[in-house]
Amino acid sequence: MVKSIIVAYTLWAVGGPLGLHHLYLGRDTHALLWMLTLGGFGFGWVREFIRIPAYVSEANQEGNKERKRPPTSIPPPVSPVRFAGQVCVGVYFGTVAMIGLNSLSFFYLIVLPLCVGAGVHLVSNVGQQTSDLQKTLTSCLATSLLFYGSTLSPLPISLAASVTAAKHRTFKPSRTPGSKQKLGPRLYRIGLGWLAFSAPLAYCIFHNTTATLYYLSDSIAALLDIFWFLPWLRSVLEYLLLMPYRILCVLTGGGYYEDAWRKVLEILLKEYTEREKEALKILSLGAEASLEEISRSYRELAKKWHPDHNPSKDAEEIFVKLQEAYEVLLRWHRPNRFN
Repeated sequence: MVKSIIVAYTLWAVGGPLGLHHLYLGRDTHALLWMLTLGGFGFGWVREFIRIPAYVSEANQEGNKERKRPPTSIPPPVSPVRFAGQVCVGVYFGTVAMIGLNSLSFFYLIVLPLCVGAGVHLVSNVGQQTSDLQKTLTSCLATSLLFYGSTLSPLPISLAASVTAAKHRTFKPSRTPGSKQKLGPRLYRIGLGWLAFSAPLAYCIFHNTTATLYYLSDSIAALLDIFWFLPWLRSVLEYLLLMPYRILCVLTGGGYYEDAWRKVLEILLKEYTEREKEALKILSLGAEASLEEISRSYRELAKKWHPDHNPSKDAEEIFVKLQEAYEVLLRWHRPNRFN
């Protein structure tokens, strides 16, 4: 079936950040990448305005028996745009992993480098090109040892993986002429990829909202600090990220403050989470309890249920719960909570 440029542009305009035009053109890897990054963080979607005719031409030639791809022994030309995309998406995947999966064992040694490598390989696999997944992941695992435990480790890991992927880039093997995959299986595979990416993050958001927002704020600040040598770029990225807050200030008539990140967290975290409500219940406190009241109640209950003074079988378990509840509420009341 011949692909239409008009249809491709229409889908690009209507659902471009979700990859609808790539799905229409049979570019499933590109479609998944756009779904996970909202059109390459917006920049890729805008850039495609001039790229769509080439994509349509490529899709229409896929079923042409006379069309031949270059031999896989000849590497594709180096693309600075693809390399930059590999680095950015690798850092993005790593940041998402640090938010949703950082509680797993061997996170910095195995989980984080594999997530970064998956992001780099996804970009490497866009279009007619691909790369050696095994070598890309190997470079990620090796680099992670040098930056173990660092919040900024996704950046060097992504750089190493991107260099490896670029070095081992090849053309994909030619498809069998006339072969066409059905839409159902294609959507199924894309859905699995989207679920694998979003499920850990969604779980973290819904079951640990406060900690997630703290970590997300710290991660964003760390990512912005990467661009210290380009202050204008850092300012532009921060402006875009805070755009919803600026719009909220305009709609509500509130003023915009320099400490905008603190204000955003105040809005998002001003209510107790379910975990904090449970902590208040354990310490027999109300929602309006002050820090002094929390500390007093904890000391009294801890003295009562300390295993050395209470022979009850449940004393140790209750004492541990009291400690955990106290730590949760201390975090809520800390002075620099929104910094």
